[in-house]
Amino acid sequence: MLLTVSGPPGSGKSTAATGLADALGYEHISGGDVFRELAAERGLSLSEFNALAEEDDTIDRDLDRRLRELAAEREDLVLESRLAGWMAAEHADLRVWLNAPVEVRATRIADREDKPVEQAKSETITRAQSEASRYEEYYGIDINDLSIYDLAVNTARWGPGETTDLLVAAAERYDPASDEGGFPVTDVRYEF
Repeated sequence: MLLTVSGPPGSGKSTAATGLADALGYEHISGGDVFRELAAERGLSLSEFNALAEEDDTIDRDLDRRLRELAAEREDLVLESRLAGWMAAEHADLRVWLNAPVEVRATRIADREDKPVEQAKSETITRAQSEASRYEEYYGIDINDLSIYDLAVNTARWGPGETTDLLVAAAERYDPASDEGGFPVTDVRYEF
């Protein structure tokens, strides 16, 4: 199976995807890790690299192309990124969206990156607006359209372990034979 875990920064994607992959014995690939590696290779902070991505669309397109290729090639994979559900498209068996209120996400990011919560909140909001604009421009994707996801979870309501347990239960109960609708936008063609 190919499982995707998507959501905004600080929603718990990485923690949940890692726990899900470990529980199922699947490989885990994170688009965020790839993005951070690309930023580090250029000696840029995440904010600086994100700003560069606003001007240079090849950064997002290369990352998204890699995610799409991985989704087409791999089995027993948890693919995690903001657009994983969209990029995996018809290859995904189960698509999950994680979210939490911005205040909760900002606190998590501030703790993780050792910065003030207000700074993390401001950067998170700016980053979300920037990315939403780019996704719409590049692919016609409205990141707020959750209709492609099989499951949406507010991670502020459960701890990391409970969230992972929810995802594991969903994956274990998934029956591909019951999937009548399929991916609703298979006629969309993404240009990378």
